[in-house]
Amino acid sequence: MTLTRREILGAGGGLAALSLTSQTVWGSEIVEIRMQGRDDGSHVWFDPIGILIKLGQTIRWTNFNPGSSHTTTAYNPANLERPLRMPKAAKSWDSDYLLPNESFSVTFTEQGVYDYFCIPHEHAGMVGRIVVGEPTHGWTEPVGANGDLPEEALKAFPTVEDIMTKRVVRRA
Repeated sequence: MTLTRREILGAGGGLAALSLTSQTVWGSEIVEIRMQGRDDGSHVWFDPIGILIKLGQTIRWTNFNPGSSHTTTAYNPANLERPLRMPKAAKSWDSDYLLPNESFSVTFTEQGVYDYFCIPHEHAGMVGRIVVGEPTHGWTEPVGANGDLPEEALKAFPTVEDIMTKRVVRRA
């Protein structure tokens, strides 16, 4: 069977369109989370703020905020004695301060819900949530008390259900 140039281009275009429409957290190995903020520093955020990924995928945080440094830091007692808001078996992380255009990556090898924050901006609600894998029955919010989290941080987290439904949750 011989395909015409038009058939080949049409098939390729269809595949390209399909890959662009599904915001493909499931398809790519590396998923980008942007650290952003207003030029005047009045508001900072992670984009997306909530995301669903497969087990074994990597997330790369990149600081796109030209006027500020940021961190991506797991809620874990190993990091500034913050409450545990991630699977117990998972490895904690802390990027240290990322200057504009710097990146930091983590590969997720344990299924569960991971909450993280930016050290200098946690009080402003600069937090995020990652759901890794397929949830089991009754799997909802992270295990553990809210601990000593700022009110703005607690209000900012998207629900696990919202992340499971949308796969990607952007800030409001």
